[in-house]
Amino acid sequence: MLAKFLLLIYLLSASGMLTAQDVGLRPVEVVKLKAWMFSPSRDSSFVRLYTAQMRLADQSLKEDPHPIDTIRTEGLLQGDPKKTATQQALRDMPRIYALALRCKMGSPTYLPQLTRYLMAWATTNHSRGDPIDDTNLDPVIEAYDMVKGMLAPADATTIRDWLKATADMELNAIYNRPGRATSTNNWHSHRLKIVGEIAFAIGDTALQGYTVRGIRDQIARNLNPDGSSSDFVTRDALHYHVYDLEPLLTLAIVLQRATGVDYYTYVSPAGTSIRHSVQWLLPYLTGEKTHGEFVNSTVEFDRQRARNGEAAYKAGTLFDPKNGVNTLMLAAYFDADPSFMPLARKLSGTEDLYPGWQAVVDAVMVSGRK
Repeated sequence: MLAKFLLLIYLLSASGMLTAQDVGLRPVEVVKLKAWMFSPSRDSSFVRLYTAQMRLADQSLKEDPHPIDTIRTEGLLQGDPKKTATQQALRDMPRIYALALRCKMGSPTYLPQLTRYLMAWATTNHSRGDPIDDTNLDPVIEAYDMVKGMLAPADATTIRDWLKATADMELNAIYNRPGRATSTNNWHSHRLKIVGEIAFAIGDTALQGYTVRGIRDQIARNLNPDGSSSDFVTRDALHYHVYDLEPLLTLAIVLQRATGVDYYTYVSPAGTSIRHSVQWLLPYLTGEKTHGEFVNSTVEFDRQRARNGEAAYKAGTLFDPKNGVNTLMLAAYFDADPSFMPLARKLSGTEDLYPGWQAVVDAVMVSGRK
């Protein structure tokens, strides 16, 4: 086992993956985005989504960062002051991403404000090892990966150290101990995603090895041979099936870019796969099937949210297929199934070629594989 791990580290290092950009957009992909924007045949929905990102970056120049020392969303009811404060602080996330994108698009004048945002979070925020909280850091990690070569060395080190500390907390917190449900359920899907994104953004080979081993185990433990997920069984809610698939799909994209291995179609020894679990969800997105959510949930917190007036958690509320749009857009990165994007458009209520920014990211990343 040790020999295999050392071989993995060697291969990662030898192939240049320690300094690659596999989480955020690569320079060549950014060049393609710019070319698409100025092409005479550019798509109107692409222009709209691209412009929205640029406009958000412009607006962010006038805003102050609002980092929070500890992200608190998990286990808290809507209206809880800690959750409300976190939700307000997390408004920084799309701003950070937009600023990073604007910098990569050739506007270095945005770098000081981006650095200000990144450093504010890096010097204020501390993980408590809860992946449901830390999963909100995706945009920061993508932003850092895109601009790490543009940052002043001291700032880059501070941000890198913060991300490394976040990943270490995820690995060492009580929530990741053997025997706990949170070491195998949707928590672990989000943990692997966050640790994996950080691992490849900062070039940490030990974390990379953990992630590669972890996704294989998680596909075997968290997904069922019939395509359902263990969280669907526990919570009796497609909400949680989607909540499992999205981090696994996000991580699978990073790993495909970083290692060339396709974990979307990978079939575990248990006969489970991400692809099969996406296919299992499809009838609930097309409307062929419906599902009353949380009726037989074994988790008391689901009932607490219902009593708190959070309508989506009231037992028997039908799953809204719109909640699967992002899953479809993520899966479309891998899957040639021609129904995915048309269904995403239908559920989004649009005929646009790109129903969301994730679809744009998919398209530019996939174009780089050809």
